[in-house]
Amino acid sequence: MRVAIIDYGAGNLRSVQKALACAGLEADIVERPESLSKAAAIVLPGVGAFGPAMARLRERGFDVTILEMVTSGVPLLGLCLGMQLLFEESLENGLHLGLGLLPGRVERLPAGLKVPHMGWNQLNIQQPAPFLEGLPNGSYVYFVHSYYAVPREKSIVSATTTYGVEIPAVVGRGVIWGCQFHPEKSSVTGLKILSNFRRWLHKYSGAGDWQRSLGICPGVRDVDHPSH
Repeated sequence: MRVAIIDYGAGNLRSVQKALACAGLEADIVERPESLSKAAAIVLPGVGAFGPAMARLRERGFDVTILEMVTSGVPLLGLCLGMQLLFEESLENGLHLGLGLLPGRVERLPAGLKVPHMGWNQLNIQQPAPFLEGLPNGSYVYFVHSYYAVPREKSIVSATTTYGVEIPAVVGRGVIWGCQFHPEKSSVTGLKILSNFRRWLHKYSGAGDWQRSLGICPGVRDVDHPSH
């Protein structure tokens, strides 16, 4: 089972690739949309600004291909800026349209807070999610961001963190998921999350077509997880 990491010039791709390998997933870095066709799942990483990132995705044709693939049931995981791109729009340096895969917009962290929000913060688990299986509430993960998602539907928020305001940290439904933090920089907790991603993909790939069409994704079982 191979995962495709999208290279659109906005992310530390090698770190993500190495972290996925540590979690037991083979991952290819792809620069062209047609290279996604055989991927069992897509990872959309990202650092930087929303507008230029979306412009590069569109210029290379990734936006259309991503939509086609998730519509056909291929799982997608957005990381940091990649998670923000899943939403409908962002107010970062103007108004920019996103992929529109999740309902909501991206806004700047409230005035008075030091930005970027950089460092270790705790996850407040709101509801079960495939990637959070076995993680103790309050587990630490690593954040670097100045903007945050404001979903229109609370049902898509699986975990939050607090930095002057409640920030969605894990969002998603069906085959579309995202993490505001960097799992590849989040030590044992990040590895646990990516290992859960691998197990979920194996379970998901074994589900029937009717289950996949409904976004029914079997869960994964826990392994011991050291606290931060």
